Amino acid sequence: MLRARRRWRTRVRRRTLVALVAALAVVVPIAWMWADSLVPATYSVADMGTPDFGGGPVGPDHAGMAGMAGTTSVDRLREPPGPADVDVTLVARGGRVTLPSGRVVDGFTLNGTTPGPEIRAVQGQLVQVRLVNENVAEGVTLHWHGYDVPAGDDGVAGVTQDAVRPGGSFVYRFRAGQAGTYWYHSHQVADPQVQGGLFGALVVTPTDGLGGTGDVTAVTHLYQGRRTVNGLDGDVAAPGAPGTRVRVRVVNTDNGPVQVWVGGAPYRLAAIDGTDVTGPTPTSDALNVTAGARADLEIDLPADGAGVRVELGGASAVTFGRPAAPTPRPRGELDPLRYGSPAALPFDPAAADRRFDYVIGRRLGFLDGTPGLFWTINGHLWPDVPMFVVREGDVVRMHIDNRSGQLHPMHLHGHHAVVLARDGVPATGSPWWVDSLDAQDGHTYDVAFVADNPGLWMDHCHNLTHPAEGLMAHLMYEGVTTPYRVGGDPHNDPE
Repeated sequence: MLRARRRWRTRVRRRTLVALVAALAVVVPIAWMWADSLVPATYSVADMGTPDFGGGPVGPDHAGMAGMAGTTSVDRLREPPGPADVDVTLVARGGRVTLPSGRVVDGFTLNGTTPGPEIRAVQGQLVQVRLVNENVAEGVTLHWHGYDVPAGDDGVAGVTQDAVRPGGSFVYRFRAGQAGTYWYHSHQVADPQVQGGLFGALVVTPTDGLGGTGDVTAVTHLYQGRRTVNGLDGDVAAPGAPGTRVRVRVVNTDNGPVQVWVGGAPYRLAAIDGTDVTGPTPTSDALNVTAGARADLEIDLPADGAGVRVELGGASAVTFGRPAAPTPRPRGELDPLRYGSPAALPFDPAAADRRFDYVIGRRLGFLDGTPGLFWTINGHLWPDVPMFVVREGDVVRMHIDNRSGQLHPMHLHGHHAVVLARDGVPATGSPWWVDSLDAQDGHTYDVAFVADNPGLWMDHCHNLTHPAEGLMAHLMYEGVTTPYRVGGDPHNDPE
């Protein structure tokens, strides 16, 4: 009897030990992953993640090594003082907002309106914008989406400046060297602030004008799920005399793509993301404009005044001429990879100095101690993501591979990249320059650019819910540092 009890106790101890070891085998890795995911209350983006040099040289003064000889602080990379040709003050307010349509929503305004005032300049002019925060408790900034401003004026809280607190102000200055269609928006708590109305259009016209072509801006935005054009619900009539040509600048300020097509006349895709298309030809195909992107459509209006509709997702439209019924979406879709005429590039992508991979995935894990299903970059969860390090003058190639199950509008600050290939198929049309690339799930994209704008630049998804879930990296120039930190007393929160 005594031996039986001893054997039973031994078996119980063994089972308990096995169970304990099994539990520890599960709990310890989970605890380690939880601890490894924690992000400090305040940190410098220059010290986050793992430097990726893309096969290029590794210098002694690469990003993240602040205080070394030869480094430049990002707040010194700014336009020098001087008189401005375009001088604007924008006052940010939060609260109940009356849209131009008359609908009332909770959100934000700039100078009492949303969208904020359109800022227009002529190519070559110096633009100065003073941002004043009247009462937005979380703070605000202004990022010049698609415009290659000096890094110190990029408007990213915790990276290039501190968020402007209530009662404070910040002055942005940049030379309008690029003609085209762009926009501006807050990059502090970006998702709710942009959705709530802190944005507006930026248009830079060529020095010699548009040659008599009419000019219409169509900013599309979802306010609480309802699509608007320039803050107006439904159809919006635009000026355009019969028999004349008009340019419609479509700006997509939402987190997802919008399908655009034209009823009543063909159109030419004149520009993508602010860059002119070479040899555009008339088409009636639908056009996918991804989140953050812009598309300039040129339309020859019928001489008899017949109605023309620029349909924005089928929920609203910009209209010209006599009233016309909504136009069904065409079956065909314009492919920028093949549209327009080829032209020489200003650099040789085959002679790249750096080559990077940007593989987008998704998996279970912890992000800042919170369990969930999060985005990954090159298989890693934030904050263990690559930080792409370059030197000024480098030719850079990047291979983007979306394996995540969702599309992602990828946006690189401070640069425009040319799309070389999709799924390994080379581009055959006009050079397809983008700052906001619609990276479809299950597809790959090869892009290239010249590192010609020193700074610390975000390279992230512009579905603004996704960066907060880990889909955010940085392009970091060797020797450039930042005095700003995410978190801290200014409560900097770039996403």
